[in-house]
Amino acid sequence: MSSNNQPCANQPGDNQPGDNAEPVWTSDLLTQPHRVPDKSRRVRAMFNAIAGRYELVNRVCSLGRDASWRRKAVAMADISPQDDVIDIACGTGDFTRTLAAAGPRCVVGVDFAHQMLLRAGSRPHPGIHWCESDALRLPFAGGSFSVASCAFGIRNFQEFLPGLAEIRRVLKPGGRIVILEFSQPAGRFTGRAYSFYSQHIMPAIATRISGDQTGAYRYLPQSVSSFAAVDEVARQLVSVGFADVTCHPLTMGVVTIFMGVRV
Repeated sequence: MSSNNQPCANQPGDNQPGDNAEPVWTSDLLTQPHRVPDKSRRVRAMFNAIAGRYELVNRVCSLGRDASWRRKAVAMADISPQDDVIDIACGTGDFTRTLAAAGPRCVVGVDFAHQMLLRAGSRPHPGIHWCESDALRLPFAGGSFSVASCAFGIRNFQEFLPGLAEIRRVLKPGGRIVILEFSQPAGRFTGRAYSFYSQHIMPAIATRISGDQTGAYRYLPQSVSSFAAVDEVARQLVSVGFADVTCHPLTMGVVTIFMGVRV
């Protein structure tokens, strides 16, 4: 892994306060959350506010399936001891630690929400380094990594296509990308049931557990339902320079794993 003279600023050990947990997402903004001009700022504030109980909410609201989704994605990435891995939008580091357990040479977890990284860094793991950075401006030289991952993060980028292009930039030729992301189930009954759960039941449970005041758990299901469909994500991966792109639905299509190779 090589760096480009730009250090990873604001390491998670720095004692910086989180953003104020005041309303971030209003009903008007949620009509088209991916077109909000300052989406990045709002997403950062939201994740800083919910970091404390983020993992607990994920476990409860996924009915415990989130760990198996991560394990499946890591297995498909086929990590080797020669791999240098970057985990983008790593949050509190659940996926990063699963990647590290597969035995790569090193793993770098990157996120721009300081409070998330504080929690990630509070559980040291051999071979993991944490870096606070925006996914659209990664502080690494081109071709620094052989594997790039992103779990439930691509839909939160300020700009989706430039984000994919930035991931490609830091990968070596032949490097692999593995993306784990929520998707809309195709089946009519399953789709309706999932929509009702994600729009009504999940936000109520998650807000109660987290004590959130930012509107995070109203934004998150809206960010899924209004995001690009599975086939569109695959097309965008090809358009920025990935080949052999495949899509693998899990749990009746609630989640999809996207795989590709950097040309």
